Amino acid sequence: MAELTPLSRRKAEVLHLIVREYIETGEPVASRTIARPRRGGGTVSPATIRNVMADLSEEGYLSQPHTSAGRVPTEKAFRSYVREILTPRPTPADLLRLNTGFTGVESLEEGIELSSRVLTDLTHNVGIAAAIPATSQTLDQIELLPLPERRVLVIVVTRDRIVRNRVVVLDEDLDSDELGSIRNYINVNFGGWVLSDVRQELERRLRVEGAYYDELLKRLNQLHTRGFLEVEFDPAVHMEGASYLIALDLHLTREKMGELLHALEEKKRILQLLDRFLEHPVGEVSVQVGLGDLHSTMEELSLIGIQVARPGGMMVKIAVLGPMRMHYERVMAAVLAVGRTLQNLPS
Repeated sequence: MAELTPLSRRKAEVLHLIVREYIETGEPVASRTIARPRRGGGTVSPATIRNVMADLSEEGYLSQPHTSAGRVPTEKAFRSYVREILTPRPTPADLLRLNTGFTGVESLEEGIELSSRVLTDLTHNVGIAAAIPATSQTLDQIELLPLPERRVLVIVVTRDRIVRNRVVVLDEDLDSDELGSIRNYINVNFGGWVLSDVRQELERRLRVEGAYYDELLKRLNQLHTRGFLEVEFDPAVHMEGASYLIALDLHLTREKMGELLHALEEKKRILQLLDRFLEHPVGEVSVQVGLGDLHSTMEELSLIGIQVARPGGMMVKIAVLGPMRMHYERVMAAVLAVGRTLQNLPS
């Protein structure tokens, strides 16, 4: 987010009043609205307000849709407004809904999948959650289960508690006892190793002269030649609430709205969105106002998210995608609360 030139106290106060009013009503804001007496403070004359609004318009913070209409905050205005928000706390009602939403969750994987739904429920915007595996996956354990027709189900669990599986087809059957011996050999000898190193060391051991006279290694070789540890650890992405975008006035044609919804169906696009705009350190809420740099149809959208680091190297990224005219404080509070919930879930 580019740096903004600090505004004077009076300009900032007027601008942020306009932004809050526009968030609540969605209508252009007139000077007489801002000049109304407010709780805890005095009044400022409409003439002074009009002068300040004129200055803010010249500086690119406000636009005027029609000559006789009030003013509408620009992307620059929202960025100024967001910069002044202190770390918010969720309301008691939102905390109750959050706790209810995660009731019964027993695993991190289940919590990540559920978090996008909880964020949508709390904010009425698009909820996004992504589990990014560690670059170097460390083996925790494997399980091997026999299936009919010489097939074996290989279950690989890594230290960040991601579970992946694949089915391999062998030239001859291996029974449960044989598979159990292979499983124990791998878990005892290679638990805690990086998977790529496990594959290299197995390759070396199986090339050693005389290795094939060892019955265990002979059976292990059947699995190795089928690439039984070649499992994919792609990011898992979950999204809920895209239908909320249809009700927004994003000034998009039907075709452009279709483009936006299609873009949000692309896993790659969602990951780009999170990677590019969640720029704050782990555990801190990031806010990006205006996403037009990523996709032209996202010009009037904002993203609020957080990164959560988990043991084992997994990074969890959660976010809310919504209109520029969103309730930033409430959404920021929801994102922070869900992030802390995921941080504390057992692996």
